[in-house]
Amino acid sequence: MVEMELNKIIIDEKRQDQVIVLKEKDGARLLPIIIGFLEANAIKMKISGIVPPRPLTHDLLQDVIDSLGAEVKKIVIDRLQDSTFHAKIFLQAKGDNKERVVDARPSDSVALAVRAKAPIFVEEEVIKRAELLHQGE
Repeated sequence: MVEMELNKIIIDEKRQDQVIVLKEKDGARLLPIIIGFLEANAIKMKISGIVPPRPLTHDLLQDVIDSLGAEVKKIVIDRLQDSTFHAKIFLQAKGDNKERVVDARPSDSVALAVRAKAPIFVEEEVIKRAELLHQGE
């Protein structure tokens, strides 16, 4: 697995799909992922320090995780199938050694990771397949 970090968010209000770009933490590889406008906006608001008057969905999810005494340990983008990325959220209750894994969209996973300050990982195979996909464009 390769640790990555959010490098940039490209928001175009005239389009439905937006782009987040993950960058290899100790390298130069980039992984662009198309996400929805609402998810891109939720990520942008958090990293910009904008606090909405009421919790957004990802804020609510983080609050629920916290109230259950758990934490987001990491997210992993683990699959690329038919041009669609898949991710997992790894949760762990405080004082418990067992990790629980939840299937999720990468956009929701990154939005949650930003809030939880959790690391973002991508499987090496996913990076390679995405590079091949972009070379074919």
